[in-house]
Amino acid sequence: MAETIADTRRLLSKPQTLNDAYGPPSNFLEIDVSNPETVGVGRGRFTTYEIRLKTNLPIFKLKESCVRRRYSDFEWLRSELERESKVVVPPLPGKALFRQLPFRGDDGIFDDSFIEERRVGLEQFLNKVAGHPLAQSERCLHIFLQDESVDKNYTPSKVRQA
Repeated sequence: MAETIADTRRLLSKPQTLNDAYGPPSNFLEIDVSNPETVGVGRGRFTTYEIRLKTNLPIFKLKESCVRRRYSDFEWLRSELERESKVVVPPLPGKALFRQLPFRGDDGIFDDSFIEERRVGLEQFLNKVAGHPLAQSERCLHIFLQDESVDKNYTPSKVRQA
């Protein structure tokens, strides 16, 4: 019977330089949802959020972008991803139906604390979705993150790397 002896030698690796340790990461995708703005009056009132994207992933045509989106745009993105992709799409923060009832003692869905809570939830949603490799090739995600306005009549397709 031949005895097998485990090889415990370390793999040879090159020493890490300061540039390797503190330089930019090889692939990164940063998405921030910030600066909520409430516009309009009465029934036409809504809140928009600024979405800033920074990336070096080759699949995105712009390496930096900044757009404004409202909650209904997030709902559109979620429904498109559910319909077109093989990705399990996380839920959005809730609609807050009780906050929309009249005669409340606060500002309802326009209350600062609610807007901040929703902003955090939307940012988490976007980072989960955009971080998924299959979702990154969906055209609707690119439209949402990088086009000035959302074309809801777009033709669903996959994005090819540049």
